[in-house]
Amino acid sequence: MSNAPALTAPPLWPIYWAEFVAELKKTFRQPGFVIPSLCFPLGFYALFGLLMPHRGSFDGTTWFFATYGTFGVIGPALFGFGAALASEREAGWLDLKRVSPLPTGALLLARIGMSLVFAVIIFLLLSTLAFVAGGVRLPPSAWMLLGLVLVLGTLPFCALGLLIGSLARARSAAGWVNLIYLPMGALSGLWFPLFLMPTVLQKLAYALPAYHLGQLSLAASGQIEVVVWRHVAMLLLFTLVFASLAARALQRSVK
Repeated sequence: MSNAPALTAPPLWPIYWAEFVAELKKTFRQPGFVIPSLCFPLGFYALFGLLMPHRGSFDGTTWFFATYGTFGVIGPALFGFGAALASEREAGWLDLKRVSPLPTGALLLARIGMSLVFAVIIFLLLSTLAFVAGGVRLPPSAWMLLGLVLVLGTLPFCALGLLIGSLARARSAAGWVNLIYLPMGALSGLWFPLFLMPTVLQKLAYALPAYHLGQLSLAASGQIEVVVWRHVAMLLLFTLVFASLAARALQRSVK
């Protein structure tokens, strides 16, 4: 009878954590990614939310705080997955990681974590600017709810970025992201209120994921009232569709 000790598998969380830390270090060493991701939403909010005059009872400082917060958190999710994944896929890094002992999904979770970190930073920076320069005052529960909406709301756009990165070539991925990101932000009512647009564009916005996240952000900040579950359901649907299509595209690239 053998008395050899039973072998147990080591815990996986240190590997996932190490991959997440490595992803953060790699990302923050790229000023061409970090500076635009953090400065664009601040600049847009300063221009449209603080400097431009707002007529009547329209609370532009709070409204644009919510919408440009939405616009801001979408960017790192799209570019972090789209352009970066396309480059790594063509360079062969994904193939290398597939044959390495790295657990399946570690790279994906690390990149999602990176997007969430950027969302938190963008929310904190915008909150500071809105509070100090814009005089925005929300109940503590509203601040927390808006932050939660923006951070979790990055997930559908991580899936969309994954889809872009799994299909586009490295040289064109950033262009495709911009082609989707900027028009989607404008047509979703993130740059200026949707009620100022023609009726046909207001109806078109319902088909865009950024619109639904924007509506939840505006509701969290007390600007509008919405049927929350409808927008949450649409964002979940977008996430499932984008993730499923991306998984199929990546499987084909392996073959």
